Amino acid sequence: MQIALNVAQVILSVLLIGLVIVQAKSPGMSGQGSSSIHHTRRGLEKTLHQTTVVIVVVFLTLALVNSLPIF
Repeated sequence: MQIALNVAQVILSVLLIGLVIVQAKSPGMSGQGSSSIHHTRRGLEKTLHQTTVVIVVVFLTLALVNSLPIF
């Protein structure tokens, strides 16, 4: 059981790293004051954001379960 939880955590962490890299903004935009512009996420950007949130929740839940002394 412990091995399965560890493997699941590694897989989720790799997925999270990939999703964060895909969502990263280009560095050239930061100097133009784009941080004050608010825009609504639509389409693929919204789906990526929602997927990231779900994977983070699952990852944190697995981390908590994995830290229990039961296993």
